[in-house]
Amino acid sequence: MAEKSGLGTFVVLAIAATFSLAPTTSHAQQTAQSLRDALLGHHGFSASRRSAAPPVARYVSESGSAFVLDRATAQPLLKFENSQEVWVLSSQPAPRGDIIYRNEMGEPVLRATKLGGMTLFTEDNPMGAAAALTGKATSIQPPQVISINALFQRLGQASSRASRAAQRLIPFETVQDVRPETSVLVADSATITAEAFERLARNGDRTVLSRVMRVLLAEGDKPGATIRNGALIITYAPGQGLAGRPSSKRIVKIVDR
Repeated sequence: MAEKSGLGTFVVLAIAATFSLAPTTSHAQQTAQSLRDALLGHHGFSASRRSAAPPVARYVSESGSAFVLDRATAQPLLKFENSQEVWVLSSQPAPRGDIIYRNEMGEPVLRATKLGGMTLFTEDNPMGAAAALTGKATSIQPPQVISINALFQRLGQASSRASRAAQRLIPFETVQDVRPETSVLVADSATITAEAFERLARNGDRTVLSRVMRVLLAEGDKPGATIRNGALIITYAPGQGLAGRPSSKRIVKIVDR
């Protein structure tokens, strides 16, 4: 075809010239991409951002601790798989675009990088251990209301756990009548108090538990814990979600004074 038409010859030559330049351009692009891969990883920064963790995700740290981080609401929540306590976290910006998540005591619990990395801080590993994302998880948000039977069951379970830890009976009582809107907070306050008793027992601090004869769950303006006349008074504050009750760490600190 090219030999029979001057125009055809021009077209063929133009196409050939175009393809002769293509390898050089492609090679430059591949070189640039390889450099980006070397600096930012196989997929580069933009892909790392696209592969952000789901709002509710499960992680496992290099030390073996598995936990669920729920960032689906304004108050991030964390729950370890070997515990019933749900921790309420607050987020704080850190250098390089990282985010530090702190517990009620102001202690760092997690550090998240803008590229998706996660570091877990615990009492056993205060310097931090890298945590790997394993996938999506179900929400750890509590229900808004529980039945009166479910509440009594939770109070009974908390009393049994605390009694085993103290090696004597520790009754749990409510000071005010429990309303539907406070039922979950009261139940969770009892569960967390039992967690604190068990932590003290594991640490060999059963002697400090001798100060506590019973647990009183009382409604108040802000969450807290105090010991008065042999009663451990746990104050819960309705309207603040799970942040309206003290953490087990705060209860341990009060009992261990």
